[in-house]
Parts: sequence; structure tokens; C-alpha cells
Amino acid sequence: MNDPVNNPSHYTSSAAKCKLCEEPIECIDVTEHMGFCLGNAVKYIWRAGLKSEDKTVQDLEKAIWYINRHIQKLEKQI
Repeated sequence: MNDPVNNPSHYTSSAAKCKLCEEPIECIDVTEHMGFCLGNAVKYIWRAGLKSEDKTVQDLEKAIWYINRHIQKLEKQI
């Protein structure tokens, strides 16, 4: 059964699997170890087109937005 809050289908539909145990890898398994902006960018790239194919470009544009925001943050630290 699809749980749209805790386990929506577009969160778990990736074909990525752990090479050691063959268990599916969810996006959060990777992104929870990153900062907010970079984690969100990876999330949007990872799931691009999984929610809806007509939203693929929008998902990638959101990833670019988060990457640019992270770059701006880094530039302010210099």
C-alpha cells in the first residue's frame, strides 16, 4: 500500500541497490549525510521524473536552484 507521507512511491522507485546486501537504497540514505542545499539538490536529481515525467525539467531546475544557493553561501564566506 502506498503511504504518501512516510513512503510515497516516488521515494522508493529508484533501481539503486546496495552492492553488499542488495537492499534498495533510498535517496535519504545518501542525502542525510549532506548539508541542506546539497542534499536537496541530490534529492531532486535522484527523483527527477519519478513523481511525474512532465515535471522532470522542473525537478532539475530545482536542483540547480539549490546548488546556486549553496554556491552563494560559500562565496559569502570568502
